[in-house]
Amino acid sequence: MTLTMRDAHRHADRILELVRSGVEPQANDPVAQSWSRCLNEYRLDPARPCEPSFVARVELEERRARRADVIACARYEMTTLYQQLGDAEAAVVLTDTDGVIVHMVSSPEFAAEVGPLGLRVGGTWSEAAMGTNGMGTCLAAGGPVSVRKEDHFFNEFTQLTCSAVPVYDPSGEIAAVLDVTSRSSLMQQHLLVLLGMTARMIENRLIDARYRNAHPLHFHSRPEFVYTLHEGKLAVGDDGRILAANRSALFQLGLQSMEDIRSRRIEDLFQTSLEDMLQRSTSASFHPVVTYRANAALRFFAVARRPASDAKAPLLAVPAMPGTPPLAVPAKAPPRLPAAAKPGAGTTFKDARLVAHLDTARRVIARQTPVLLHGETGAGKEVFARAVHEASPHAGGAFVAVNCASLPETLIESELFGYRAGAFTGAQRTGRRGKILQADGGTLFLDEIADMPLDLQARLLRVLDERLVTPLGTEETHPVDFQLISASHQNLPALVREGRFREDLYYRLAGIELNLPPLRDRADKRDLIQAVLAAEAGGAGSLSPEAERLLLDHPWPGNIRQLRHVLRTAAALADGKPITREHLPSLQHVSAPIAAPVLPVAPAARVAESQAAELPDDLPVKLNPIQANERQVLLQLLEQHRWNVSNVAKALDVSRNTLYRKLHKLHIEVSHPD
Repeated sequence: MTLTMRDAHRHADRILELVRSGVEPQANDPVAQSWSRCLNEYRLDPARPCEPSFVARVELEERRARRADVIACARYEMTTLYQQLGDAEAAVVLTDTDGVIVHMVSSPEFAAEVGPLGLRVGGTWSEAAMGTNGMGTCLAAGGPVSVRKEDHFFNEFTQLTCSAVPVYDPSGEIAAVLDVTSRSSLMQQHLLVLLGMTARMIENRLIDARYRNAHPLHFHSRPEFVYTLHEGKLAVGDDGRILAANRSALFQLGLQSMEDIRSRRIEDLFQTSLEDMLQRSTSASFHPVVTYRANAALRFFAVARRPASDAKAPLLAVPAMPGTPPLAVPAKAPPRLPAAAKPGAGTTFKDARLVAHLDTARRVIARQTPVLLHGETGAGKEVFARAVHEASPHAGGAFVAVNCASLPETLIESELFGYRAGAFTGAQRTGRRGKILQADGGTLFLDEIADMPLDLQARLLRVLDERLVTPLGTEETHPVDFQLISASHQNLPALVREGRFREDLYYRLAGIELNLPPLRDRADKRDLIQAVLAAEAGGAGSLSPEAERLLLDHPWPGNIRQLRHVLRTAAALADGKPITREHLPSLQHVSAPIAAPVLPVAPAARVAESQAAELPDDLPVKLNPIQANERQVLLQLLEQHRWNVSNVAKALDVSRNTLYRKLHKLHIEVSHPD
C-alpha cells in the first residue's frame, strides 16, 4: 500500500471514529457537524476517491446570467482582495447558492494546479458533492467557516485551506459565497475578517446596483463611521418607504431581518422625513447631520442623497475614502469629467497592459479610490500617475509629486505637512505650505512610499482618515481633499511582515494595486524609443537599423530613465546625423545577466545542450540574444534534473511560480510534470 493510500485510510478512519463515537457535535464546531452530515445525510465515504463535478457550459452560462449583478459587484472587490493577500498560491472564489463556482481570481499557475481538483469556474463545491469544504460548508451552515487541510472530508483536498463567508442580497437572503482557497493554513481568523469586509462591500454595491432609483441613506451612531464599511445603509423610495437595508443598518436599529424593516417609512425609524433629511444633507454639503431614533433617545448621524439615476440631482456626491464625507460637486448642469478623463484622451500608451491599467485606474479614481503602483525604478511610475491624474475628477487641481526616498528623514515631515514661521531653526520666515496642502483639490503622488519613516507613516494615516492637516509648530488644522496615488519598487506586503511598514497604512494605500511592466517587457518599446528620441533630439533624430536593433535588444535595467540618458547622449554625439551603433557606447559591451549558477553537465545532458543552442523554427516569437541564452541555460538544467521543475527551482533558489512564468515566457513546454 502506498504512502498516499495509507494517509487516505488514516484520514477516513479518523472521521469515521469521531462521527460514530456517538458524541453529538457541538454547535460551535462546524467541521464536526459537517462530517456528520456527510456520513449520515449524504452517505459519502471518506475512504473513496472524490471525483470533481462540473456543470455543463450551457448551464454554467445560465447560472452566471442569473447572478450577473452579483458577479459584476464582486469582480473588482475580489481582484482587490487577491492583490491584498499577495499569495500566488491562493484563489479568491465566488459561488452561487448551489456551490457552483461562477467567478474566480488566481494566478494562472495555481489555477492550473488546482483545476483538476474541481477548483475552477463551473466546478460544483456543494457539501453533498465534495464533502466538508469552505464553500459548501458555508452554505450548509449559513455562516462564516474555515476548513483547514485535514478538516476536509476527502483526502484529496487536505493540501488546501478554505475560508468562506456568505454574501447577502438586499432582501437578506444568501446570494453567493465568497471564499479564499490556498495552500496556507495561517492567519485564517485574519482572513475571515478580510473576507467579511469584502462581502460587506459587495453587499453595499449590490444595493446601489439594484436600487439606482432609490434614495441612499447612510447613518451611524458615530459620525466618523459614516461612509465606511461600518455604516448602516438604506435604500428609500420617493414615498419614504424603505426598500432595502444592509446588515449594519438592521443591527444598529435593533431589527432582526429585512421583514422587520421592509415597507416601513423613514418616519417609523427616525424623527425626520425624507425631504427634511435631503434638505439638511444638502445644506451641510453632505456631511453627517444629527437625527434621532423614532420613539427613542438614540442619536444617529445621517446623510441622504438623491437617486444615482436622477440626472437632475442638485448635487452629485462622489464617494470619498472611508471616514470622510464625499466631495459635493455643484450640478447646475450634469457634472462632467475633464476632457482628459474621457477614454483614450491624454495618453500615449500603446502597451496593452498599460492601456488596461489606465482604464482600470480611470474607473476607480472617479470614486476617489487610492491607487498603489508597483514597478522597477525608472519604469515610468510618475508618468503613469500623471496620466491617471489627467483622467480624474481632480484634473483641474495640481499634481504634486513627492519622492520619499530623495528627501532626508529630517525634512520629509516639513515637506509633507508644512510649517508656520519660526517653527524650527532654518525655517522660512513666512512659513511654508506642505505638499499635502498644495495638493488640495488635486492629486498627491507619493513615490517610493516604502522609504517613509514609520513615525511619519502614522501621521500620514491620520491625515488620510481625517482629511485634516496640522502644519508643524501650530495647532491649526486645515481640511484637504485630494486624490492619493502611491508608488514603490519594493514589496510592501513583505515589508509589512518584517515590521518595516505599517499594515493599516498599506491597506489604506492599496485601494487597488497596479503592476507596471519594465521597459524590456513592454510591447510598445519601439514606439517609446522613437518618442523619447524625438523629445531628446528636438524631433530631428533618427536611428540606423543596427542602432534600433541594439536598443530593442538591450535589457534596460534602468528602464525609461536609462533610455532617456542613452538617447540624450547619442543625439549629442550624432549632432543631427542618424544615430548609429558607434553613438551608443554604453550599450556596446553589455554582458547578458547571469540567469543562475549552471551545475556541472552530466554526459547524458550534453546532447541536449548542443540541441538547446539552436532555437526551434516554430517559436511563436523571435527571442533576443539574452532570452535565447536564458532559454539554453534552463533547458540544460531541466535535462540535468530530469525535468523536475521543483528541483530546478531549488537549484536556482527561486519559487516554482517564478520558474513557471519564466518557462512560459521563453516558450519552454514542461511535458514531464513533477
